[in-house]
Amino acid sequence: MQASVSRRFALLTLLSSSLAPARAHAAPDELLLGAKQGYPVGNAQNWFFNEAVRVGSFSHQGEIPGVFNGQVRELPAAASPMVLRKASREPAYRWSLEGRGAQTVDDYLNRQRVMGLLVLKDGVVQLERYQYERQPSHRFVSHSMAKSIVSLGIGLALEEGRIASLDDRAERYAVGLRGTLYGQTKLRNLLRMASGARFAERYDGADDFSRFGRAAAREGVESAAAGISERLAPEGSRFNYSSAEASMLAAVLYSAVGGSLSAYMGRRLWQPMGAETSALWHTDRAGVEAGAGHFNATLRDYARLGSLLAHDGRRPDTGAQIVPTDYLIEATDARLHAPPFLPGQAHSYFGFGYQFWTFPGKVRRFAMLGVYGQCIFVDPQLKLVMVQAAADASPMGESLNAESEALWRGLVTHYGAW
Repeated sequence: MQASVSRRFALLTLLSSSLAPARAHAAPDELLLGAKQGYPVGNAQNWFFNEAVRVGSFSHQGEIPGVFNGQVRELPAAASPMVLRKASREPAYRWSLEGRGAQTVDDYLNRQRVMGLLVLKDGVVQLERYQYERQPSHRFVSHSMAKSIVSLGIGLALEEGRIASLDDRAERYAVGLRGTLYGQTKLRNLLRMASGARFAERYDGADDFSRFGRAAAREGVESAAAGISERLAPEGSRFNYSSAEASMLAAVLYSAVGGSLSAYMGRRLWQPMGAETSALWHTDRAGVEAGAGHFNATLRDYARLGSLLAHDGRRPDTGAQIVPTDYLIEATDARLHAPPFLPGQAHSYFGFGYQFWTFPGKVRRFAMLGVYGQCIFVDPQLKLVMVQAAADASPMGESLNAESEALWRGLVTHYGAW
């Protein structure tokens, strides 16, 4: 399968290279990110932290062998892709940034390590830019945006009756979790990252995230769950960001649907949604897809997913309902959050739904976020989507994240009001 994926990828690159906008300027920190070496791709050990291979790795992560000591599975493209029309002219977006006056997209790209940026409004691509020699054919790594995809899978399985209730405990479905803290946690609280477990996620190589990741790579995520055993707060009482909880949801979904998440989500989401290009997803050594990340897709297909979500789970071009609306709204509407998960409570700015981040304000807006600056922002009222693939200097992306949110506000106010 790996060879066929590589051949298809090479063909897609050749076919789409003429569609990519010409590079108008040097992108930030090109030399640090491997420009002179042709943006090399890293290996299973260095792809995440090594800056010199970051651009290459983040746009080819699905093809790196040995990541997570598992396989690479493919979610096939749709027979009839969702058509994305292209605006005849890029809008003159402007927004304010403290101390810098009116900003433009060029200003943003000149400062930030953005590999790809796409804005979709009412199904029409308003803006599509790439830097660092990336192309529309490149599959960009999701990082934690994959958590939201797992959540959508939980919603689909719930609709089908494969999961009976979000108030069931995880061990009802994933037998390998029986007797563990996570196994004894309700699905609803795993979705809200509210197991109450002691878990620190700092991306420094020495935190619980790193220890859990190493154990999961050795043994699989269900076996690694035994290493998280201390509950500091009652489940459901507080938010604590933990990638391990998304991994538990992937294990639950794997058991509930009888096997591969890629096969299930390909059949239930990726193809019905109208993806133009296949997606790639790494598994652990036991064959369970990595629910906390390791999903790879093109910018345009991430935009198609955002468009589906902006239409409350309905495919805009055919009208087909793909994701159950009730579940999606419950997952993404901050007004439905319990107090510990409200914007300003779960996080200093965002709220947290079912593996989706939610914006403050009276209008429902939500986001899929990943480290190093990956994001999909969605405004269902405006049918507005912004997708970004990035290679920021740090996992937490403090500068990039703040400026990305300012750009998003500028897009919203261009078409409406915040």
